[in-house]
Amino acid sequence: MQTHITPSSFGLIARFDSVEALMHAAERVRDAGYTRVDAYTPFPIEGLTASLGLPKTKLPALVLAAGIIGGLTGFGMQYFAQVIHYPYNIGGKPLYSWPAWIPITFEVTILFAAFTAAIAMIVLNGLPEPYHPVFNVKGFERATEDRFFISIESTDPKFEEGAVRDLFRAAGAAEVSDVPL
Repeated sequence: MQTHITPSSFGLIARFDSVEALMHAAERVRDAGYTRVDAYTPFPIEGLTASLGLPKTKLPALVLAAGIIGGLTGFGMQYFAQVIHYPYNIGGKPLYSWPAWIPITFEVTILFAAFTAAIAMIVLNGLPEPYHPVFNVKGFERATEDRFFISIESTDPKFEEGAVRDLFRAAGAAEVSDVPL
């Protein structure tokens, strides 16, 4: 008989001793249909996001949009200043002399993109997050050294404690723990 975990629990977390075991478990978790999952590793692992079935980040699209807006802003600002607001003929050059505007347009593009990348990264990652329930799990501090973890939250629509424990054990977990809130 399968039981639901108590609502006061964050979920379950499994510890794996190698990258290969973690990747195998991630694929099994994804194939089982869990969506409220996360992995914790001491270093970035290529392909882990895809193995977990997590959606792609929106950050590149946001940075591209901000860069385009920044470039248009920089160019438009110079056009307005030199052609409309304060037309001043220097050395017989035309007022609309766009090659001279390239450095400022480039700088404003980079400025908008960089600020958007930094702010969006903080917001999309939910930072700052001084407390997370997985910090309560014994041995989790080794996630920054040499251990690999996968958690499934109790808020996942498919979450059933017994089924998740069985899935983690079948995937080769060295240890499965409850994550208290």
